[in-house]
Amino acid sequence: SQSTPTLLFWSWVNQSQNALINYYNRNASSEMTNATFAKSYAAAVGSALAVAFGLATLIQRRYSPAQAKNLLKWVAFPSAVVASSLNCYIVRSPEIDSGVPLVNSNGDDVLPNETSKIAAERGVNSTTLSRALLQAPVYFLPPVMMGAIPLVKNALLRNPAMRVPVTTYLLLVCFGIGLPASVAIFPQMGEIKVEDAEEKYHNLQDEKNGGKAYEVLFYNKGL
Repeated sequence: SQSTPTLLFWSWVNQSQNALINYYNRNASSEMTNATFAKSYAAAVGSALAVAFGLATLIQRRYSPAQAKNLLKWVAFPSAVVASSLNCYIVRSPEIDSGVPLVNSNGDDVLPNETSKIAAERGVNSTTLSRALLQAPVYFLPPVMMGAIPLVKNALLRNPAMRVPVTTYLLLVCFGIGLPASVAIFPQMGEIKVEDAEEKYHNLQDEKNGGKAYEVLFYNKGL
């Protein structure tokens, strides 16, 4: 985007979508009221718009109109990384307050009706990092492919009207590749050593395995 209003509008659309994705892909065992979600949504999208507006304003104040117009095209990436990370963390942060259940390798809850805030924080932090990493292939691969692949580059030079549909297609392809790749870095089921969890999980025994003490437990971090 080469203007602040356009940048803010599309940032709002993008971060609203991200907020919904983060909400529906959270650990569903952590309850979240509509009021809490509304507050998280407002904080997440508000912070995202503040980042985009702040960078755009800084560039417009420090550079000439011609330079600012060109530089604004590059604001989207850093603002998207920061905003998407903030968005994910804020929307998912109620999980840290409520905690998530810990299960064994069979998926059985080792302490029914109890949760781990330590595991919840790890899950939220790793998901937040994956959201930041996801931005890289979406922002960098399409322009590289359009400029480096002779077939695509020459086709666009002969028919400039194809730039928008080709860009859209490449964005979807890169998102389709980047999403599972970024999610795979941190599997949905996370591991935590018993000694790193709360004290109430220490010295628990696996009755189905001869009373052997648990060494590692698992938790659903969401996507």
